[in-house]
Amino acid sequence: MAKLPAAAVAASGLVGGYAVARWTKKRPLGGVALAAAGTVAAYQWNRQAGPCAAVGLTTAYVAAFAGSHPLAKKVGAWPAVFTVAGSVAAASWAVTRRAA
Repeated sequence: MAKLPAAAVAASGLVGGYAVARWTKKRPLGGVALAAAGTVAAYQWNRQAGPCAAVGLTTAYVAAFAGSHPLAKKVGAWPAVFTVAGSVAAASWAVTRRAA
């Protein structure tokens, strides 16, 4: 089975968490999806780049989630989610690429 890159897991968690919350109209369910993907990504970050990188990228993941809310008021919900997901994916790729 192919391993999904941590950058893709993190981006999918942000997009998927929002999608689940929006389409089910159950925000806690979206939070579960967000947290599950974040946990998998943090585990991969720790294995690939070490605990300091994992803490930094997990902090970026949570900050991206929080930052998507005020950004959505300016650019719309989906553009905000895709923007923060892309930002976290890029940060993840940059950090884990250097560690490899």
